[in-house]
Amino acid sequence: MKRNKKKNKSILFRLFVLGVCGYFCITLVGLWNSLRESKAELNALNEQYDAELNNVEEMKALLSEDSNAKLIEKAARERLGYAYPDEQIFIDYSGM
Repeated sequence: MKRNKKKNKSILFRLFVLGVCGYFCITLVGLWNSLRESKAELNALNEQYDAELNNVEEMKALLSEDSNAKLIEKAARERLGYAYPDEQIFIDYSGM
C-alpha cells in the first residue's frame, strides 16, 4: 500500500514537471516571436530615421547657401507642381 501511494505521487510529480516544462516552452516561443517582430519594427524605424537625417542634411545644405532661389524653386516644383514654360515633365505610373 505504501509503495502504491509513492508510485502515484511520483507519477503526479512527473506530470506536474512535464506541464511546467510545456508552459515554459510555449512562453519561450511566444517571447521569441515578439522579439522577432520588435526587431523588424526597429529596422523599419532605423530606415525611417536615416531617411529623415538625409532630408535634414539636404535642408541644411539648402539653407546654408547664400541664395534662396534653389529653395524656392524646389518648393515650387515639389509642393505646387510648377515647371518652366518650355519644360516637359514625364510621370512614371508603372510603380517602379
